[in-house]
Amino acid sequence: MMTEKKEDKFVQWILFATGISSILIIILIIAFIFREGLPAIYSVGFFNFIFGMVWNPDNGIFGVFPMIIGTLLTTLIALLFAVPLSLCCSIFLAEIAPPNMRKILKPTIQGLAGIPSVVYGFFGLVIIVPFMRIHFGGSGFSVLSASLILTIMILPTIISISEDALRSIPYEYNEASLALGATQWQTIKNVIFPAALPGIITAIILGMGRAIGETMAVIMVAGNVVQIPGSIFEPVRTLTSNIAIEMGYATGLHYSALFATGIVLLTVIIILLLIANYINYKKRVTIGGGYL
Repeated sequence: MMTEKKEDKFVQWILFATGISSILIIILIIAFIFREGLPAIYSVGFFNFIFGMVWNPDNGIFGVFPMIIGTLLTTLIALLFAVPLSLCCSIFLAEIAPPNMRKILKPTIQGLAGIPSVVYGFFGLVIIVPFMRIHFGGSGFSVLSASLILTIMILPTIISISEDALRSIPYEYNEASLALGATQWQTIKNVIFPAALPGIITAIILGMGRAIGETMAVIMVAGNVVQIPGSIFEPVRTLTSNIAIEMGYATGLHYSALFATGIVLLTVIIILLLIANYINYKKRVTIGGGYL
């Protein structure tokens, strides 16, 4: 008995140490980024750096506002496309698809998540960019091209987690709704989907994080022009693309400014996640109160 208790305590300490180490690693990464990036913000000025419209390292001018807009724009458009498609697909897989079809579709969708981002970038470069150039004019490298690639890339994440959320709802909910005379679609719309909504919002949050943090595929199709685009058919540069493109040859203040760009990116992600988590929390409270 004493040996079993010691083993349990040992396992508990191992798990505790693992959890603490994860937190410490995140803190160290954040501290490193701030240590390297803050000198550039102090040198350029906070408002000049955040709201500056020009990024010209050769002349010591560093303004990331166009890249903030580019990051948010490509992410929001990608979510606009991906969320409806993902929800429809997850509902079909969880509630409607026959078992044999589910066995084929689910591994296929999950396989999309394992494709390297550079492959998606090549697909966009060969297929999407020429299509945009022919049908909408311009160079084809644009906000819309980047958003379409991001849409494809975040679909597996949102679909898989949303499906798990839908399938986690107790089957008694379904039976009770059908017993009261509701149709299958009414049951899905009014019972299953609202109950799974917190999990679905979590899926959208994770998809959003994937879209904001994507680099290689976006570099290959976005055009990488530092500007606030006048339309979705104009090129744009995102924060992640800026870091990846210039980090290889940056030195001095330029090097620090790229880390400062990382600080901005980290801050944007934290703000968006806080907003999304707050909405998720409110939905959980509302749904929990409703079922109580």
